[in-house]
Amino acid sequence: MRLLISFAALFLSVILLQLGSGGVGPLDALSGLELGFSTADVGLLGSAHFFGFFIGCWAAPRLMGTVGHSRSFAAFTAAGTIGILAHMMIVDPIAWTLLRIMSGFCIAGCYTIVESWLQAKVTNETRGRAMGVYRAVDICGSLAAQLLIGVLAPAQYVSYNLLALLCCAALVPLVLTRAPEPKVPDAPRLRPQIAWRNSPLAAAGVIVAGLTTAAFRMVGPVYGVEVGLSVESLALFLAAFVAGGAVAQFPVGWLADKYDRRWVLIWLSAAGVVSSGLTVLLAAQGPAAVMLASAIFGFTTFPIYSVSAAHAHDFASDDERIELSAALMFLYALGAIASPFGVSWLIGAFGPSSMFIIIALAHAVLIVYGVVRMRARPSGAKRKPYVYVPRTTFWVGRLLRRGRNGE
Repeated sequence: MRLLISFAALFLSVILLQLGSGGVGPLDALSGLELGFSTADVGLLGSAHFFGFFIGCWAAPRLMGTVGHSRSFAAFTAAGTIGILAHMMIVDPIAWTLLRIMSGFCIAGCYTIVESWLQAKVTNETRGRAMGVYRAVDICGSLAAQLLIGVLAPAQYVSYNLLALLCCAALVPLVLTRAPEPKVPDAPRLRPQIAWRNSPLAAAGVIVAGLTTAAFRMVGPVYGVEVGLSVESLALFLAAFVAGGAVAQFPVGWLADKYDRRWVLIWLSAAGVVSSGLTVLLAAQGPAAVMLASAIFGFTTFPIYSVSAAHAHDFASDDERIELSAALMFLYALGAIASPFGVSWLIGAFGPSSMFIIIALAHAVLIVYGVVRMRARPSGAKRKPYVYVPRTTFWVGRLLRRGRNGE
């Protein structure tokens, strides 16, 4: 019972953290546009978030080893809260870029601590249930964070104060839990080459996944404004993307376990090209059509990271899995850091449809590369079960170890 209570505290902290720090991205995009920032400035904020996220993934283990889990969580949450509160005190694109690094740093550090805590407490008997709830919390928190934008007025103190309060509230469940803190495990080493060595196609797939997801979630509000969506509709537009991706996990997982994962990845990318074109075509057909296009786009592109990760793990030994997860997350971060700024510049220069044109081109390149790789070598002889991989921290590989080993 104490273990379940401990997990409940962790999951409640995750939800509150998602609502606080997770809502900053779309709010910053809308606030920046209202304050006269260029679309390139707004994209730079999204890139800064993932840069801070990457730093936080690696700073958290060191800080945990020094002061423990709870104090580290408090420190990261404080950094995120400061990053949110200071927005309306310093209205400047460069200053906001630095503040978004703090927000990304916060959410990565806090997720690393939560996943480390879970990893230390779960057993083979509880791992499946714990991970099932964790995945549900991850998706529901993300959905709620996107919907929250519909009730927050852009460029207002009260909107950022509300997010800061939610971020602060994430402290309460975790720091007050009576469960003892776990020991700090060794942090995985970063060896990006291990992903390319195991599967060049998987490495390319996670880069494209980072480019796609980061562009949509960080610059999507700019696109929505450009095509005439209201603030309330923007919230549904972003939530539809996440919901479509969540619905896709089961059928795509079934296909990825039954058929050659490379074909699944190729067909997903082809569907991503089609859904990108559909989104552009439906942009002028009203909010309902835009929402439907967003859900279809999420359905076709969201699972690409998980399929790519599963394919890479087919060629990995058991002692490589944690470092492989870290390498895949690193490559995902590269795409996620680069895409928001680049896509926002394209929108400013060539219009809103350019976002989906560049995403479609990236997926077209992945299709061609997938066909080339299929000619280079056969698929893995023994495939590991497909699992939905939350793109949270490098440590998620530890939590998914049982599923990867097929137990």
